[in-house]
Amino acid sequence: MAEHRQLRLGAFMRPASIHTAAWRYPGAMPDANFNLAHMVRFAQTLERGRFDAFFMADHLAVLNMPINALKRSHTVTSFEPFTLLSALAMVTRHIGLVATASTTFDAPYHIARRFASLDHISGGRAGWNIVTTSNPDAALNFGLEEHMEHDERYRRAREFFDVVTGLWDSFADDAFPRDVAAGLYLDPARMRRVDHKGEFLSVRGPLNIARPVQGWPVIVQAGASDAGRQLAAETAEAIFCSHNNLADAQAFYADVKARAAAAGRNPDHLKILPGCFVVVGDSLEDAQAKRARLDGLVHPDSGIAALSIALGCDAAGFALDQPLPATLPPTNQSLSGRERVLGMAARENLTVGQLAQRFGAHYGGLSMMGTPAQIADQMQAWLEQRGCDGFNIMFPYLPEGLDDFVDRVVPELQRRGIFRTEYEGTTLRENLGLPRVPNRFFA
Repeated sequence: MAEHRQLRLGAFMRPASIHTAAWRYPGAMPDANFNLAHMVRFAQTLERGRFDAFFMADHLAVLNMPINALKRSHTVTSFEPFTLLSALAMVTRHIGLVATASTTFDAPYHIARRFASLDHISGGRAGWNIVTTSNPDAALNFGLEEHMEHDERYRRAREFFDVVTGLWDSFADDAFPRDVAAGLYLDPARMRRVDHKGEFLSVRGPLNIARPVQGWPVIVQAGASDAGRQLAAETAEAIFCSHNNLADAQAFYADVKARAAAAGRNPDHLKILPGCFVVVGDSLEDAQAKRARLDGLVHPDSGIAALSIALGCDAAGFALDQPLPATLPPTNQSLSGRERVLGMAARENLTVGQLAQRFGAHYGGLSMMGTPAQIADQMQAWLEQRGCDGFNIMFPYLPEGLDDFVDRVVPELQRRGIFRTEYEGTTLRENLGLPRVPNRFFA
């Protein structure tokens, strides 16, 4: 009998839409990035749609783009992730709450405390998206004159992961007997220090918060470079990736799952979730018209800025009617982001102007448009043909794009039996089909 596979669905919230012009679309909420009432509405709608997780991306600097583009960007300001997700934990019951936190510009003790707290506050729904931070301007906000080199950032991230998870294991699950009669609150024998001294980090421990509800919050990673893939294979339980065709997605899926197996892990405990930008319509033509209307609201300044970010160099001087220069300046930003642009430009023979329009519209990855049935057909094909374990959905505009997906696409996925009708458990791990992590130090 064929294996019956179930889609996992995350929602990529930044904390609202990734599309540059989303805030300008008719009926959109222009202040959504910094309006708690709107965030509550979005999270509760996602939970009604039985989504696995609300994923909040984060930036540690104003995006490094020219001022003419910056003044048109709706991601200049947004909530600090832990503050927002802690608030959303109080108005939701099931949906996972995933936050980005950088291994380059924070301390492991801070990260361990915040995620342990969020996991307790939410009853076991926290997830940590491990990033190394590609924006070089972030370095200037943390006392550094220049950004840490790419591979060095990943070496630090690997060590950082070991320290944070070690801190989460500071206490056994039964370390706090809270025996009122005996006056015994903590059993010191069920506590240990991490005592870590490595290439980048020195941390004594123990953590001053009880072990998280899930053992560890769910570990998420998004790197696509070779170093990023290896880090994900060794540490991640969900991967947010970007592929705009099934063949590339299948190759990535097979590669990372094989790396996980080689690292001694169960590949089924690593969920691969490519980003998917979805526009729902009454017909394919209707969805395409919505997308064209949205893309038409992108200002040219935003397009060049988005392309510059993706390339890791200033594209403002490139001829718009010509292909990208054969040689680009070296970058210390996202190598996989640059490769994605170069691959797209070569495959589709795009000029700089065409690339700018594409990246100004959104991130340049997978898009699905059409009726609920047409979108479900594509998602089912990717799932069954091992291109993914699910998707990290990106909504074109809010609230309409989110409502369309939850009210129209989700019922179609459920009708096909490839998406849940009820949550499987109370924790993010239970809903993703992941085991609770045993304590490495205590039986």
